Amino acid sequence: MNFWQELRTVPNMLSTLRLLLVPVFLILILNHQNWQAVVVLAIASITDYLDGYFARRFKQVTRLGQLLDPAADRLYIFATLIGLTLVGYIPAWLAIVIISRDLLMLIVYPILASHGYGPLPVHYLGKAGTFALLYAFPLLLIAAAFPNIAMVVLPVAWAFALWGVGLYWWAGFVYLLQVRNIVKSGV
Repeated sequence: MNFWQELRTVPNMLSTLRLLLVPVFLILILNHQNWQAVVVLAIASITDYLDGYFARRFKQVTRLGQLLDPAADRLYIFATLIGLTLVGYIPAWLAIVIISRDLLMLIVYPILASHGYGPLPVHYLGKAGTFALLYAFPLLLIAAAFPNIAMVVLPVAWAFALWGVGLYWWAGFVYLLQVRNIVKSGV
């Protein structure tokens, strides 16, 4: 299946839609249109679930999809972190801790390529960390959009955020160990 055929699968069209919504989401959050940003984030979350479901259910797992899905997740995380930080909903240290992990992973890709590997498969810890972060961000936005429920929503949002950071970094260390083993084996 070539690139254009892969792009026309339902899962990849959903991932593409998710990617196209990233700038829309960022513009909304930077303009303090919080509930609209929550709606876009909810749509993105639904498409994230559906693209994986359809890919597995209808055997439409493609290499393009394996690249698009995590790229969309990372872009949403990055855009949300930047937006939430710039409008003052989260402290900068949280954005720095999460983005630092992704920067560390970017350094690893050329090492893998030099040993004949592309990106390694996503580890379940990384999926769990991403899942927690993708729950934390809308909850933080909901707390900002609806201050009368913030006392209830913020503790849950921060619990998801902190668990997400921990799992995200744990997955990063697992990934680094895998890369070290590849390099050590001389493959």
